[in-house]
Amino acid sequence: MAALLSQLFVGLSIGSILLLVALGLTFTFGQMGVINMAHGELIMAGAYTTYEVQKALGPGSVTTAFLLSLPVAMVVAGLMGLALEAGLIRRLYGRPLDTLLVTWGVSLMLQQLARDLFGAQNVAVASPSWLSGGISPWGIDMPYNRLFIIGLALAVTAGAWVVVSRMKQGRRMRAVMQNRQLAAASGIGTAGVDRRTFFLGSGLAGIAGVAITQLGSVGPTLGTNYIVDAFLVVVVGGLGSLRGAVLAALALGIINSLSEYWTQASLAKVIVFVCIVAFLQFRPQGIVAQQSRGLA
Repeated sequence: MAALLSQLFVGLSIGSILLLVALGLTFTFGQMGVINMAHGELIMAGAYTTYEVQKALGPGSVTTAFLLSLPVAMVVAGLMGLALEAGLIRRLYGRPLDTLLVTWGVSLMLQQLARDLFGAQNVAVASPSWLSGGISPWGIDMPYNRLFIIGLALAVTAGAWVVVSRMKQGRRMRAVMQNRQLAAASGIGTAGVDRRTFFLGSGLAGIAGVAITQLGSVGPTLGTNYIVDAFLVVVVGGLGSLRGAVLAALALGIINSLSEYWTQASLAKVIVFVCIVAFLQFRPQGIVAQQSRGLA
């Protein structure tokens, strides 16, 4: 029983990582309908930002560097996403296939840029002392770094919910995504809403990159390990739904963890994909469907 509960905790932590990675896509893909294949490289940018901040402050400021990396990585990744939206994606709205191909090319370019700047070998980010070790209540292994990621995912999700549901930017964003023409006729600057939405989604990817540095080394292909799972979370949860993304991330994380416990890692991935395909056959709109009004 203790081993099973430990696996459930691992599944919860995996789900938290998937949620952090997918939150940005909830805005750029779920709300704006942009298939940004370079989202993984924004995660990579956040991870490398952590490495650079830590290197700049020195080995004696590991905790300060890590905490400072959270807002810095959000700004760095957000500005990169803003440049991508202004330079390329703005001209491709309504053309999803073109957007997919262009952003895929950008992702390859950013990976090569990372190799040129940081080398082809992975680099390590030191963990703060308070993230080392863990606790074992009732025999359940709970490492501090995974507990921190779970807490960070909860905090970031709560912040995203406040922006979407309680702030003027969130109301304008929902208005533009539901009916762009009517929103523009009502005096909302749709181009500005697009820019702010893309900055927010990209910045959340940077925060996810900071969290991922506590699970392993950082390399140029870091983002490609998460991008497919992130899109799956958004699709299964329901496009543009924060609540659906939370439920989908937790469900996929727990299914993956339990499958690995009973089988092996490669087979567990197959089981997760089979579960996703079966679920979408019965509910193609996802866990939380978007409410809309239509003429009878």
